[in-house]
Amino acid sequence: QVQLVESGGGLVQAGGSLRLSCLASRSIYSFNVINWYRQCPGKPRELVAQIISGDRTNYADSVKGRFTISRDNAKNTVYLQMDSLKPEDTAVYYCNAISNIEMRDYWGQGTQVTVSS
Repeated sequence: QVQLVESGGGLVQAGGSLRLSCLASRSIYSFNVINWYRQCPGKPRELVAQIISGDRTNYADSVKGRFTISRDNAKNTVYLQMDSLKPEDTAVYYCNAISNIEMRDYWGQGTQVTVSS
């Protein structure tokens, strides 16, 4: 069973930065897409950023220019660098990895990010 473990969340003031990590229990080469989602209480889960095989990246409009997704294949880790944080970025952030050959995806347990004004 694949495990994804997020870390790096916490409390930060508006304008600050955090870097989230998603550590996979197997090579991240085995995934076609790795996503970062976030969810606020009472709201649907929102796709924030994704990195696709070949290192193509996509971002939600709300985070473009502030968040950067990257990967370290040797460490089986995907990062989400979050700069210029705003209170509306407060959410639980989840890592999601998609395997086309397995026809399934995997989720981490989430990490809380709280941005104070």
